[in-house]
Amino acid sequence: MTVYVALLRAVNVGGTGVLPMKELAALCSGLGFGQVRTYIQSGNVVFDSALGKDAVGQELAQALAKKMGKPVDILLRTAAELGAILKANPFPDAEPSKVAVVFCNGSLPKGWLDLLRIPGAEEVRPGKKEIYIHYPEGMGKSKLKLPLSTGIATVRNINTVTKLLALAVS
Repeated sequence: MTVYVALLRAVNVGGTGVLPMKELAALCSGLGFGQVRTYIQSGNVVFDSALGKDAVGQELAQALAKKMGKPVDILLRTAAELGAILKANPFPDAEPSKVAVVFCNGSLPKGWLDLLRIPGAEEVRPGKKEIYIHYPEGMGKSKLKLPLSTGIATVRNINTVTKLLALAVS
């Protein structure tokens, strides 16, 4: 069994894509995923499955689209991948609530960093399929916008990523 962490994009944010976490957990259990647990109301679910990553992603995407009446973007990582993402954090001494991980649906395209304009004191570092951003003044005050070429993405702060990893390995 592989432990997966599914990060849903644009769920329960600003009144759009409303999906209670109990319903998300029930949906995942109904797909045959085991040890299902959710974390906070922003579309984070941890579970295990004997299926491969692609099959898990397809089944979850189909079930969510049926439930929500529209496609829901899912960024899927294994527990091992999540651990490696945390280990690679280039801002380990920064306040965790001020460091974000942008989870992308694929490898970062060449040249995306050249398109980035940093309007403030933010620091941006690429990962493999993630982007790390340090917001020294807080994410809410930032005017930083990532280029669209990064593809489908969703953001979680280091506190959330740490908690999700703890759930995934418990």
